[in-house]
Amino acid sequence: MDEFGLIAALAKRLPKPGEDVLLGIGDDAAVFRTSTAPFVVTTDTMVEGVHFLPTTITDYNLGYKALAVSVSDVAAMGGRPRFAVVSLAIPAAWDKARLEQVYDGLRENTERFGCDVIGGDVVSTSGPLVITTTVIGEAENPIPRSGAKPGDILFVTGNLGGSSAGLQVMQEVTPASGIAQARLVERHQRPEPRVGIGTLCAKFGVHALNDVSDGLASELHEISAASGVRCVIEADQVPLMPEVKELARGLHRDALDYALYGGEDFELVGAASTRAFASLLATASAMQVPVTRIGRCDAGDGVVMRRPNGHLEVLEPKGYNHFKRVDTRSGRA
Repeated sequence: MDEFGLIAALAKRLPKPGEDVLLGIGDDAAVFRTSTAPFVVTTDTMVEGVHFLPTTITDYNLGYKALAVSVSDVAAMGGRPRFAVVSLAIPAAWDKARLEQVYDGLRENTERFGCDVIGGDVVSTSGPLVITTTVIGEAENPIPRSGAKPGDILFVTGNLGGSSAGLQVMQEVTPASGIAQARLVERHQRPEPRVGIGTLCAKFGVHALNDVSDGLASELHEISAASGVRCVIEADQVPLMPEVKELARGLHRDALDYALYGGEDFELVGAASTRAFASLLATASAMQVPVTRIGRCDAGDGVVMRRPNGHLEVLEPKGYNHFKRVDTRSGRA
């Protein structure tokens, strides 16, 4: 199939765009109508052999996850995703049927979050598959990383550690039960962008927000550096998936490592005043989304964790970094 036939075939896998899209896939560029809210724009690239392997994700979930990671960035700004463009660099080993599965996965998230795919590009390559997603959103009150203040409460949504634990389950034999392994694998392949909570954070005036893509320690360091505060967290308050604890017990390792340094949980970590946190906690509870206080912001710099015995431990930003010589993460492909 030639380029234009492939574009037409993949476009059919997507839902019809909403009325704000004046021109979508098929023209030189897309045209859309927006409100007067500020734009939020983010781009993410996933490369076969770097971010995923055929053994660690299905083609359908690859499409789901590719869009989810960009939607999560918009959520971390307190925004709502509106439009997306998707570009593919396709090697010969990827046939039309597999690419259609990718787009079926994309479709699930476009329908779920109301984020229309309105364009992109396809090219051939002699290298691995590369999928790049750009998401454009709207945010009435964008939340930066730089707004945290001494005295703020530090919080996270959901439970952490599941994604990196799930990747480990797929890459090696582990002692976790079959049910635990399945839940961890699903967490790795199908992250949950917290769009609803992100918009609530903007509504209630949360001071700083970040999504947990490269490990909690790394994300806290970003908030600390941007805001000029010290982040102090309590080890026994960091919420972990029960399945992560089960896996860690069987491997005789600290379950916190999966949360601190594993990454790709795509939960939100933020800093808020006591009043804003109380409002967020009450509303999130009604939405059945856990929000947990994990510490506070103090004057100073860096990230410190207090163990249950009172010992203070300085946390280094050891999450995933593409340009470090050694990958200290617990297991991104």
